[in-house]
Amino acid sequence: MSPYTHARAAVIGGSIGGLTTALLLRDLGFEVDVFERTPTPLDGRGGGIVLQPDTVRWFAERSDQNPATLSTSTEYVQYLGPGDEIVHRDRRRWTYTSWGTFYRALLADFGTDHYHLGEFACGVSQDADCATVRFVSGRQAQAELVVFADGITSIGRRLLDPSSEMEYSGYVGWRGTVPEYQLPAEVRSLLGNAISYSVVPHSHITLYPIPGETGTGPRDRLMNYVWYRNVPAGCELDEMLIDKRGFTGTVSLHPGQVQDRYVDEMRATAAQLLAPAAAEVVTATEQPYIQVVSDIRSAKMTDGRIALLGDAASAARPHAAAGTAKAAADAWALADALTDSDGDIAAALRKWEPAQLELGSRLLERVKEMGERSQFHNTWTPGDPSLRFGLYGPGR
Repeated sequence: MSPYTHARAAVIGGSIGGLTTALLLRDLGFEVDVFERTPTPLDGRGGGIVLQPDTVRWFAERSDQNPATLSTSTEYVQYLGPGDEIVHRDRRRWTYTSWGTFYRALLADFGTDHYHLGEFACGVSQDADCATVRFVSGRQAQAELVVFADGITSIGRRLLDPSSEMEYSGYVGWRGTVPEYQLPAEVRSLLGNAISYSVVPHSHITLYPIPGETGTGPRDRLMNYVWYRNVPAGCELDEMLIDKRGFTGTVSLHPGQVQDRYVDEMRATAAQLLAPAAAEVVTATEQPYIQVVSDIRSAKMTDGRIALLGDAASAARPHAAAGTAKAAADAWALADALTDSDGDIAAALRKWEPAQLELGSRLLERVKEMGERSQFHNTWTPGDPSLRFGLYGPGR
C-alpha cells in the first residue's frame, strides 16, 4: 500500500500545471481536489503550446489518450525576409497543441468530481499534521499537502515570498489565431510546415499551426502567433491595458476587449513592417489579444507542507516556449521526491525544492537575454542556435 493512501492533497489552480500535478498525486495514492478560481471551465483563448517532452509526458506514459490526436507538427524552423523569401531554414521537428485542447484532455483524465470551479484561495495556514486553505467563498480545505499552481498572479507565492514582485519586460505580446484554410494558398504553403519568424527592428513575430477546437484536419487547424512589441511602462502601457468595459488588465486583455484604436494601429503596423505572410495572418485575426510580458520568481518554493509550482513559483517570458514544460517538470519531480520520501511530505518538498529553483532561475535568465536581444539590442539573428526553444537549454 502506498504511504499516501487516504492522504489528502489540495491543488490550487486548475490549469495545465495544476491538472498534471493532480493526476500524478492521485497516482501516488492521494485523494486529490483541484480548486480553480474561475467560475467556468478554462478556454485558453485559443493560444498555442509547443509540446516539449515534459509537457506531453503524462499522455506518453500514463494516459489512454494518444498524444498524436491532440497535436499538429512541422518539419522546419524558418526565418522570412521582407519579401517572404526564406533567409534561413533548419530541419527541426516540433509538435504543438492548443491550450484548450490540452486542458480538456487533462481534465478528461482527471474528471470533474473533484474539480471545483469558482473557488478563489485567499489564505493558508498549517500545523504539524495538515494545511488549511481558505477561500473567498468561505469554504476551507484541509490537506496533508497543498500545491499552489495558480499562475503568474499566485496567491501562494505572495504568501510564501511576499517580497517577490512582477517586473515588466518593456514589451507585450500580441496574440491571435486564424483558421488556416481561410489564408491564401501561398501563405498556407509557406507557413504550414514550419515555425516561422519575421524579425524587424526592436521586434519579432513567431507563427506555427495548432489544432482547432474541432480537431487537427485541414479545415480545423489554426495559424497561431505571438508578436512582441515594445510599450513603455507608465501611462502608455496603463492606457493600453484599459479594456472596452473600462476595466484595467494586469497580465492580459481578453479577445474582443482590446480597444479598437490599438487593434487598428497594430494591423496597420503589421502590414508595414512584417513579412507579408506574417502580416496576412495578423491582419486577418478577428479578435487579437494582449499578453503583458513580465518576469517573476519566488525565492522559495516550499514551506512545510505547502509547495509552489510552475508559473506560481517563477514565470518566464515565452521565448523558449517552456512555460507549460516547466510546470510539468516541476510536477514530475515532485512526484519522484514524494515516492522516495517514504511518506514524509515535508522532507520530500525540501528535497524537491533546490533543483526546481535552479531550473526556474536558469530558464528565466535565458529568456530575459533572448528578449533583450530581440526588443532592445537588435541582435536576434536568423539561425542562431542559442535562440532555439527548450526548457533545459536551446533545443533541449
